[in-house]
Amino acid sequence: MIVYNAEIYSMTEDMHFYGYVEVQDGKITAVEQGKPKTVSEGDIDAKGGRLLPGFIDAHTHLGIIEDGMDFEGDDCNEVSDPFTPQLRALDGIDPYDRCFAEARAQGVTSVMVSPGSANACGGEMLLMKTSGRCVDEMAIAACGMKFALGENPKATYNSRDEAPVTRMAIAALIREGLQKAKLYSERLQRFEEHPDEEETPEFDAKCEALLPLLEGDQKAHFHCHRADDICTAVRIAKEFGLECVIVHGTGAHMAAELFGEWGLSVIVGPVIGSRSKPELREMELQNAAILHEHGVKIAICTDHPEVPIQYLPLSAALAVKGGLPEETALRAITADAADILGVSDRIGRIAVGLDADMVLFDGDPLDVMQSPVWVMIGGKIVTG
Repeated sequence: MIVYNAEIYSMTEDMHFYGYVEVQDGKITAVEQGKPKTVSEGDIDAKGGRLLPGFIDAHTHLGIIEDGMDFEGDDCNEVSDPFTPQLRALDGIDPYDRCFAEARAQGVTSVMVSPGSANACGGEMLLMKTSGRCVDEMAIAACGMKFALGENPKATYNSRDEAPVTRMAIAALIREGLQKAKLYSERLQRFEEHPDEEETPEFDAKCEALLPLLEGDQKAHFHCHRADDICTAVRIAKEFGLECVIVHGTGAHMAAELFGEWGLSVIVGPVIGSRSKPELREMELQNAAILHEHGVKIAICTDHPEVPIQYLPLSAALAVKGGLPEETALRAITADAADILGVSDRIGRIAVGLDADMVLFDGDPLDVMQSPVWVMIGGKIVTG
């Protein structure tokens, strides 16, 4: 299949040109300028529209907090234990939540779904497509472990009269869990090297779940709003050799120059909302722009259902209003989001070898009045 007569925003080095895209078996097999030599009945005329990679929301609770449901549909926070790396978002997501359809309708083709931020460690996150019959077939990768610092764990466990109720205790709990997993990994390695001399370590679900993180196969996603909490996240990540991603970063602009020097990545959002709790008091529309100006790599998220998933393009547009360059805003919900999540070999750009996730607009994709002409996931039109 060929999508032709398109104004292609590939999000690669050759970002903007008129051309066509060939798709086969759900993958992009060619991206070329100009017109194809021939077109067939099954090919798609883009009619001069703007063709972009499918949008990526890098941090949501889509399907794990179900739309219109109360306790029965909320599987986001397991507050019986403040440290739960063994939990997997995969097991709590309802792919039939109507908000998946609302995501697709506005061009969001991939989402990172995360356990909540009530726990110091909430569990394993899941990056997935927004179209499918079963979470397993929608999954792209379990590429992140969710940690949380600050107000949310403090408030959750203070109300239960349990630890942790201070920032010190939250950080200590995370360090303890990571150190146990590190020692567990070392025991496993010794057993593998000397099976006749060493005993098999007793299985530990929490430690097992943290091994991909310690081995560098997953990133540590830290829920942080305040700049001081971001510093704590980086401190812990350095101690254990983790690749760190900051989620929310509401007050990150307070130390943007420092975070740029550190080479941090921040998933900014929600952009839409009020300063509804103490940690949001530094909320500014210019946050993403200031971080970008100081060399911080950013993605933009909705934190659905905090902001409904369909307002991801609107969130990017508001970041532009706050001073973020428009191209950077588009990259923040496509290529840069994929880079931060570690999946640029699958999604985020219109390039050969990547999944054929694309969205066509007949106007400015960040215009609030615009909706996609059609949305493609894995080479199949899913809306339009």
